[in-house]
Amino acid sequence: MTLQQLKYILTIVSCGSISEAAKKLFISQPSLSTAVKEIEMEAGIEIFLRSSKGIVLSSDGAEFLSYARQVVEQAELLEQRYMNRKPSKKLFSISTQHYAFSVQAFVGLLKELNVDEYECTLRETRTYEIIEDVRNMKSELGIIYMSEFNRKVIQKILKDNELRFHPLFQAEAHVFISEEHPLAAKSLLDIEDLDDYPCLAFEQGDYNSFYFAEEILSTRTYKKKILVSDRATLFNLLIGLNGYTISSGVLNKDLNGEQIKSVRLRTDENIRVGYIVNQKASLSQLASAYVAKLKSVIADFGYPIINQEDELD
Repeated sequence: MTLQQLKYILTIVSCGSISEAAKKLFISQPSLSTAVKEIEMEAGIEIFLRSSKGIVLSSDGAEFLSYARQVVEQAELLEQRYMNRKPSKKLFSISTQHYAFSVQAFVGLLKELNVDEYECTLRETRTYEIIEDVRNMKSELGIIYMSEFNRKVIQKILKDNELRFHPLFQAEAHVFISEEHPLAAKSLLDIEDLDDYPCLAFEQGDYNSFYFAEEILSTRTYKKKILVSDRATLFNLLIGLNGYTISSGVLNKDLNGEQIKSVRLRTDENIRVGYIVNQKASLSQLASAYVAKLKSVIADFGYPIINQEDELD
């Protein structure tokens, strides 16, 4: 087993397919497939599960990837130290629900990243797809929330897929509304106060279960409700229609502008935000740095960081 073969595996996982990885590596697809089969035979495991839809990491493959990444990273450090090699392009991918603080931490990390080249992916996407991304190692970590309502269902799905939830912070429920909203002067709102205004929520596609909703109180019946797929559209509708969305209350004015404000919502239900990881893999140095940056950003907003591990039993 060679260092180059390990790099092949990392590239395939990064690209999501053997054909795309072959193009990136400037080798033929049959040659890359043969190299993968040789590694699998030598290791005695099946690294990738193959189907008509493509490939995904097997359970053994996810564990293998964790060790491969560590070996490649250490080899690159050795080459840089003693052979004056140029640092390789930094690769990193995360998936997240639609949180501005996730983006802020991502921006902060890349600004501090002292490398000439990097290739990073930030996916704001649906809850089920975040879980799938981390399960398949398409993303190293995913950012989601849990509440009293959804935690048992989400925790079971995570356990079944060998994923683990690490809590970051707990927040009281808020709503985001326009600064010009008729209720903007209030410091505390009841959900009934908002009945005459459109409720905005992120659509969840084929997995549109109440448990996958990004907003609490998902089972409530709303007189007016609009489903959107991205934050920019949501904030435009908040302003244009005097709409609202239920959130954690963490609002970044640099990213969201000055026209949106956060108002406390009266409810007993809290929001616990955290990140999920694949238990078969260890985080890369860049992913670990992102988690540290996330905690720094959240602390700057005044939320205490949950440092102890919490299985939410």
